[in-house]
Amino acid sequence: MKTQQETLFSLHKTNSPEETGALAEQMAALLKPQDVIFLKGDLGAGKSTFARALIQSLCGKSTEVPSPTFTLVQMYETPNFPLWHFDLYRLENETDLCELGFEEAYQAGVSLIEWPERLSLLPPTWIEIVFAPGEGGEGRTLQITKKEKNHKKLNQKSMRFFLSPEGKNDESH
Repeated sequence: MKTQQETLFSLHKTNSPEETGALAEQMAALLKPQDVIFLKGDLGAGKSTFARALIQSLCGKSTEVPSPTFTLVQMYETPNFPLWHFDLYRLENETDLCELGFEEAYQAGVSLIEWPERLSLLPPTWIEIVFAPGEGGEGRTLQITKKEKNHKKLNQKSMRFFLSPEGKNDESH
């Protein structure tokens, strides 16, 4: 059995929904088919704000991005790939994922997954973003980590702007 490897790309503090959105837009520009992004954090942590900004960056600012909390999935066609936005908060049975297009999403597009803790079967690779309140309850802290068994899609060179808040390659992270 292969062990899971973890690479911390960066730790970011955002002070507003607009700053969280700007970070999402930067990530959106790097996404490729078969990329999987896990969004973790408590209710109200900023996951949906991040998801909305990422989707609108790829599909256009006027794109309506409803929360998939009750439908569990929303699908979007971007110019380069389909994007599936899953919200698994209300998932009752993991076997329902096949009916939602989960396998197709992993194979053909980009998967953006809120509440991935409800999954037992994980993809071979993913980027995990953990949202937490900032120090003293001010703003948000986003920890971006690459989790892999054999990850080749998002490497440190292509993600260098995530290595430091200024977007410079900071090897101390």
